[in-house]
Amino acid sequence: MPERGDRVDGGRLVEVGDGCFAWLAGEATWGMSNAGLITGPEASVLVDTLFDLQLTRHMLDAMGVHTGRAPIGTVVNTHANGDHCYGNALVADAHIVTSAATAAEMQDVPPAMMDAMAQLEGELGDTFRRFFGRFDFAGFELPPVDETFEGAHDLDVGGLDVQLIELGPAHTEGDTIAWIPDRGVVYTGDICFIGSTPIVWAGPVSNWISACDRIIDLAPDVVVPGHGPVTDVAGVVEVREYLAFVDREARRRHDAGLDVVEAAHDIALGAFTGLTDRGRLVANVDAVYRELDLAHDPLTVTDLFLEMARYEVGGLDR
Repeated sequence: MPERGDRVDGGRLVEVGDGCFAWLAGEATWGMSNAGLITGPEASVLVDTLFDLQLTRHMLDAMGVHTGRAPIGTVVNTHANGDHCYGNALVADAHIVTSAATAAEMQDVPPAMMDAMAQLEGELGDTFRRFFGRFDFAGFELPPVDETFEGAHDLDVGGLDVQLIELGPAHTEGDTIAWIPDRGVVYTGDICFIGSTPIVWAGPVSNWISACDRIIDLAPDVVVPGHGPVTDVAGVVEVREYLAFVDREARRRHDAGLDVVEAAHDIALGAFTGLTDRGRLVANVDAVYRELDLAHDPLTVTDLFLEMARYEVGGLDR
């Protein structure tokens, strides 16, 4: 698998196919995300931006050797999480394309809300800063999305077919992948976490497993995940296996009468112990419980972050 590029502060630009590049974050953890660049003879497509303006500016500067001759004309956001779209503020003149569900979800957590969370005192503020304290959310807003689609949408990049395929709801309400058949390259957004624990914000988990199956069926040579190193189909299979494991183990504990937090602490991760950010298991168990029981009262986002932090320090704080 080709990997060429110079290391830059905040990430590294890697060529993964003819005219196709991946921006790889220095680590696979909260907010440190990947992006993609697809270049044509006159214009380029950027797949996702990053969590704040400093990170995104580093990335755009590194891409300048390619975008100087083929400026970014289109930005595709694979989903609405801020670490994949907040940097849109620096490419507001481009044509921004997302799924309709993603465009709607982008309104839910604007940068100003994240900035306000960063100022909180007490356990909640400390927890927020533990996950997101390295990022700067102040002083910018998201530009509007210019075009939305449902199901699928094709882009022409100088004669190169780029297929946008909506696979959500899964990780979020409107997950999209960008598939370039002629290059065998797929940009998966957060359908794929490699080396770190996937987190189910929307679900159901069964939909995410089906999304993995769709990517596997494409038989890509190169898979650029939302987080972690470039991989291939084997990496997608590992994500699928983790999700199937959580689904199976959470169902057993639901049937045994354990609540979400008890269930998460009771599950032995086994082969998945080496994944980073293991506390996301709490959110994933909660997603399975939502799928199993319409009467289930899900944990709030605030409680999820508190419980994920407690999980990672090894305590069951009841």
